[in-house]
Amino acid sequence: MASTISTPVPLNEFVRRIEQRKAEMRIIDLPRNAGNRRTASKAALLKAIDDVGGKW
Repeated sequence: MASTISTPVPLNEFVRRIEQRKAEMRIIDLPRNAGNRRTASKAALLKAIDDVGGKW
């Protein structure tokens, strides 16, 4: 099988293409995981991200 090299796509164009495909396929955003089974380390990580104003 021959290798193909694609040209880089700017991020904003990439996002636009994905949004277009999602709209065409009628894909909806699914709800996030409730996180009922997170480990203590994962909970601590998410809390630290939240404490600095980040959105995970």
